[in-house]
Amino acid sequence: MPKFEKHIFICTNQRPEGHAKGSCNPSGEGQLHQLFKAGVAKRGLKGKVRANKSGCLDQCEHGPTVVVYPDAVWYGGVTPADVDEILDSHIVGNQPVERLIIPDSCLNAETCPHKPRR
Repeated sequence: MPKFEKHIFICTNQRPEGHAKGSCNPSGEGQLHQLFKAGVAKRGLKGKVRANKSGCLDQCEHGPTVVVYPDAVWYGGVTPADVDEILDSHIVGNQPVERLIIPDSCLNAETCPHKPRR
């Protein structure tokens, strides 16, 4: 089997309700992961694109967080309504969804004008 062209990592980390950092997967159902997996299959991309569950991606203040490799594009505040746009624009069309990108200056930064996004 050839290697995957893209990996989509979806944070499914859970924290207790009310935790200061929030939770990318508060219900524990992994809805975003399920939607990405179904969307990959629906577009006939199985074997080319992999949608993986991820533990904490350490961008909690921007969550829910999704990262696409090898492009190293980090998305924050991703909702179920954003999944098709990410798949169609970025994964199929190679055009990242600018409005959801976490700026490089905010990744792993102590301060960021976008914190908190909740």
